[in-house]
Amino acid sequence: MRKWLKPVGVMMLTGTLLLGGPVFGGVFQATPAYADEVQKNVISVVGNGEITVKPDIAYLSIGVETQAKTAKEAQSANAAKFSQISKLLKDTWKIDSKDLKTGQFYVQPNYTYNEKEGQKLTGYTATHTLNVTYRDLEKVGTLIDAVTEAGANRIDNIRFSVENGDQYLAEVIQKAMNNANVKASAIAKAANRQLGAALNISQSGGNVSLYSENYAMKTMAVAADSGTSVEPGEITVSTSLSITYEMK
Repeated sequence: MRKWLKPVGVMMLTGTLLLGGPVFGGVFQATPAYADEVQKNVISVVGNGEITVKPDIAYLSIGVETQAKTAKEAQSANAAKFSQISKLLKDTWKIDSKDLKTGQFYVQPNYTYNEKEGQKLTGYTATHTLNVTYRDLEKVGTLIDAVTEAGANRIDNIRFSVENGDQYLAEVIQKAMNNANVKASAIAKAANRQLGAALNISQSGGNVSLYSENYAMKTMAVAADSGTSVEPGEITVSTSLSITYEMK
């Protein structure tokens, strides 16, 4: 059995929370807590919040690549294989049409070159890929085996995520706020001052970095008695709050 194990993926939820401002936008900055040197009566800190969740959705890129002497032959043979795969996904695996989307489609010439003959056309390659959204993560490996048996020879990558990341936003924001409060309180205490109200809050993050695995199915022999095992692992949902407090 072939088995690919993924490291923990990271999904950064981005946003701006400027006391009632817009919710999304900004750049993640892991800045340590510090006392504002210009305004002596404020403290500015960065609080971080993080939770680990199990992914509930997978995105797969499944493709067929065919070579032939003419462009028409390559395209025709490729279309026949692709039709079988599409039918398999819809009829056998019951994947809705909205979860199937063409990724790439092209036919390109192939050449060889040597000093004696120069550039010489050797044939054509037709490629058609399909982006598949799939939610039964326990069957991802079996799905890969099924489409491979049906003629797919390109499994470019698999990405895991959570379909509705907003459901975790309130929790990571609260964790980030608690973290910021601890930092600011420690700074105020060290300065023999008291911590006042939060004057300004901005939420910052990076981008969504989903785990992906390249399978290079074109060079992979699939044994008839073996199955593909894919482990989705976990995703870390995190956010960061930059907060300015009054210092009494």
